[in-house]
Amino acid sequence: MLLIRHGQSHFNVAFAATRVDPGIRDPELTDEGRRQVLATATELTMLRQHGRQIRRLISSPYTRALQTAGIIAHALELPVTIDPLVRERAAFMCDIGASPADLQARFPSYRFDHLDDPWWHDHIAHGIAESEEALAERAARFRSAMAADPDGPHTVVVTHWGFIRCLTGGYRSANGEIVPISLA
Repeated sequence: MLLIRHGQSHFNVAFAATRVDPGIRDPELTDEGRRQVLATATELTMLRQHGRQIRRLISSPYTRALQTAGIIAHALELPVTIDPLVRERAAFMCDIGASPADLQARFPSYRFDHLDDPWWHDHIAHGIAESEEALAERAARFRSAMAADPDGPHTVVVTHWGFIRCLTGGYRSANGEIVPISLA
């Protein structure tokens, strides 16, 4: 399976400069983030041309991930499946998502009717981050489901730094980076 960290978001830029939560809720990609994702999409296309089977594209419901997935979906000519299990570990304001109705209005080609409202860890607005244990349990459920799925190894997942870190045992991915993992 291939994990993709979303492209650079406005939160990433502000947080990198100050190391303080800038209070941006569900941020969009920056122009640099779009460039990163176009490069990622090109790399995925090349992998496919050289025999890598890519049959499915899953995305987190956060805006930055949906925008990333849209660019990749266009390049690979794949539909996008939205899965809240691959969302970020809720620790900052950027991890407060948008309602399914708002997402549907902004991304009409995707389905959001299966999402709870809220679908994210809803205590972050009150300063209570999602625990590492809760993240690990969520990541384990996702890995197990993908391992049992015949298309699991042929799936691209657009996700986030914390989720990738959890699935890989600590790897710190860059924006737009492709991170292959084994489902064994």
